[in-house]
Amino acid sequence: MTDPASPATTPGPAPGAVVRGLLRAADRATLATTLAGDAGPGWPYASLVLMAVDHDASPLLLVSTLAEHTRNLQADPRAAILVDGTAGLDEPLTGARATLLGRFARDDDPERRARYLRRHPSAAGYAGFGDFAIWRMTVERAHLVAGFGRIHWMAADAVLGEPGLPLAAREADVVAHMNEDHADAIQLYARVLLGLDGEGWRMTGCDAEGADLRLGGRVARLPFDQPVRDAEAARIQLVKLAKRARERAGG
Repeated sequence: MTDPASPATTPGPAPGAVVRGLLRAADRATLATTLAGDAGPGWPYASLVLMAVDHDASPLLLVSTLAEHTRNLQADPRAAILVDGTAGLDEPLTGARATLLGRFARDDDPERRARYLRRHPSAAGYAGFGDFAIWRMTVERAHLVAGFGRIHWMAADAVLGEPGLPLAAREADVVAHMNEDHADAIQLYARVLLGLDGEGWRMTGCDAEGADLRLGGRVARLPFDQPVRDAEAARIQLVKLAKRARERAGG
């Protein structure tokens, strides 16, 4: 479902692509659940969560059964996730933010767990505790506010990327290879292409539309020039971006 303002008449990327970009760039979100138990059942309950996304951009959370929001999801899996792209703007309300509506369920897929832990390496210290598990959102709708007058409702298929791409099975290899053999290129991506300071940036993820970088508590998104489907196509994009960064650095 979309509103009358179609992508064809709206400047810039399609609304679904904007939402997907917000999801891929975010490392945290606001989770809204319905309060269960004796604390005030039925009330909305909002909490800050660390977030990663699946290859198609579906939200992934690592949550404990001891947390209020997890108990809420066990009673009612419906939830909303707010991702905020307004940080650093002089006028935050001119920036993009999106709310996704869907249902959460526990997901024991080891590749999704590994993807989350690459995104949030500090979580490895508690991810093995018995009360923690990955929960994945099945997105149903999304609402984008991308500045004044740019407001869109859309269905999940307008937001999510293609599932089951061959790259997903090779992502860990791509990331390990870049970090072990091409740390200099990652540093160039961060410094030259993204304008970031600091030494020691590492790659934490690689999907159809770009790569995720991290340095300490900072995260960054390196977009590809065009979408890819497999590891070889991702390699070509990463080589092209490294060459561009070296040319700019030399100039």
